[in-house]
Amino acid sequence: MRITTLLLGLCFCFNTFAQNFSFGKVSKEELEEKFNPLDSSANATYLYKYRRTYMQYRQEEGFSLVTDIQERIKIYNQEGFDYATKEVNLYKRGNDDEQISSLKGYTHNLVEGKLVETKLEKDGIFKTEESKYRNQTKFTMPNIKEGSVIEYKYTITSPFYWNIDDFEFQNDIPIKLVEAVFEAPEYFNFKPIPKGYFGFKPTTEAKRDVIRFSSTNRGAGGFNGSNGTTFSSSELEFIKNTSTYKLSNVPALKDEPFVNNINNYRSAVKYELSYTKFPNSPLKYFSTTWEDVVKTIYESPSFDIELDKTGYFEEDIDALINSISDPLARASLIYNHVKSRVKWNGYYGKYTDGGVRKAYKDQVGNDAEINLMLTAMLRYAGLNANPVLVSSRNNGIPLFPTLDGYNYVVSAIETLDGVILLDATSKYSTPNILPFRTLNWEGRIVRKDKSSSTISLYPKEKSKKTVSIIASLKDTGSLEGGIRTVKTNHDAMIYREQYLEADKNQYLEKLESKYNNMEIDGFEVKNEMDLSKPVMESFKFTLENQADIIADKLYFSPLFFLRTKESPFKLEKREFPVDFGYPSSNKYMVNIDLPEGYKVEVIPEPLVITMPDNLGTFKYNISASDKKIQLVIDTEINESIISPIYYEALKEYFRKMVEKEAEQIVLTKV
Repeated sequence: MRITTLLLGLCFCFNTFAQNFSFGKVSKEELEEKFNPLDSSANATYLYKYRRTYMQYRQEEGFSLVTDIQERIKIYNQEGFDYATKEVNLYKRGNDDEQISSLKGYTHNLVEGKLVETKLEKDGIFKTEESKYRNQTKFTMPNIKEGSVIEYKYTITSPFYWNIDDFEFQNDIPIKLVEAVFEAPEYFNFKPIPKGYFGFKPTTEAKRDVIRFSSTNRGAGGFNGSNGTTFSSSELEFIKNTSTYKLSNVPALKDEPFVNNINNYRSAVKYELSYTKFPNSPLKYFSTTWEDVVKTIYESPSFDIELDKTGYFEEDIDALINSISDPLARASLIYNHVKSRVKWNGYYGKYTDGGVRKAYKDQVGNDAEINLMLTAMLRYAGLNANPVLVSSRNNGIPLFPTLDGYNYVVSAIETLDGVILLDATSKYSTPNILPFRTLNWEGRIVRKDKSSSTISLYPKEKSKKTVSIIASLKDTGSLEGGIRTVKTNHDAMIYREQYLEADKNQYLEKLESKYNNMEIDGFEVKNEMDLSKPVMESFKFTLENQADIIADKLYFSPLFFLRTKESPFKLEKREFPVDFGYPSSNKYMVNIDLPEGYKVEVIPEPLVITMPDNLGTFKYNISASDKKIQLVIDTEINESIISPIYYEALKEYFRKMVEKEAEQIVLTKV
């Protein structure tokens, strides 16, 4: 079996390099392929991915960034049809924007043994404005069938030559062959930042190239009326540095539960502009070190100057805090003032857009405007407040000095007792309880003297959830009673976001559906807007079929509809950290009145499960009398992130927990 697999792999490798990947040259063998030989579970496969990104100089415009894309995809089944739609994001800023051109595409099918191609027409291409920062061109390939091969190519021209999208060498479907080329003139020093577990290494080459300039000089008319126009040209030789990547048989990268951002682990390379050195000009550093990154960001007019503006809020803040002397009380008033006054518009950014003054006046702004404004107000009130640069969870983790690594700003107050983190974009967040989108490893606090240091964004205090059930089990198997849930910290913040921003009728419908058509009555929420207190949800319920009736016995799990039905961790091994976002503690207290005429015959044993290094515990305690069952379950996850070296222990922890919660009590008729 092993020899067969090896031979199949070798043949596959040979065929990969023997294929013709010229655009439009799809083979009959590609169309006849029924599955990927190295991953039979794949719904589609990239047969070929090509990308070339290079600098282009135009005398009137200067340097621009050009990217050529060509992709060929094999679709095996209907689940792979999604890959027939491609979305191309085109960024814009002010009057500058990226443009797509030369878009062509074909769908290839095998019909009665003949190759048939269908061209991508204009009616399959859609252009939309997604936001003021992004346009999108979306196209769907025509005539898609099981077994189709699609291919398309296009070019993107960008004025943002310093902002290069990651070269991604791994996708959520396999890739048979990927080729990528990056070219940059010697005037731009780009630092390659690799990531991911699938190894790669470029071949590099330095070549001579030339930029040609031309000019036209129109002189005044001479004595004899001649125009006197002259033409001249010149050339500038330079070195062009080229990096070429070629990878074959790249496995699919499949998402897993509790992964911070799967893109953090995707094999790719990021080219970060380190410095520029133009002829007759000094070096200009951007991101060689973290100090360079901080200096570049801090000195931006959309950051530093915005922090110094105070005139627009002074009168309001004076009225708010003049009678308050305690610094933290002042901070609390200012924090709540900003949260209630300025609404977040949903845009991420480390720089302001319209500016803090406009955001305060219009009562809406991006995260930088809101939290730089908050920082300025806290400083005005005498607190040691500074902005904190953050990479949101959807932006990845900046492991190396990089300008693009940060895309968000929060605020921090440094005190003798520690640092207090604040984010006024969320009306439900509280001090040191940041929105979940910002819980991403470390931020970088930036002080007035432009020094910086890292700070953990993960909370130290556990979020607690306590669930109390008092109910009666009927001899018909139905369960009636009441349930109360109390949540703190991040659990409370997330609950408030889900409940207060939802339609209340729809919220109850979803809750009833979640618990298998439970009938809910007397639904009540307390402290929903008092963020200083835990949020409490309570209701009465009736739920059918909570016990199996077999002969004269009743069988049921004492945690009923709240038990954990399956473990999220099913893989044999895991290379990625498990990211829960924040430490948590859950407690379930269940009191069940037994039906008349029944006694307890079988009851589960108590159990304690402990993970190594105090990462987590599970405690199961149960007792029974003639009339009542009492169950207490305590679970704790003590770390926000658990290293993959503990994956086996974590997997076993959840397996035993699911197994224990499924154990049944048996009641027998007296």
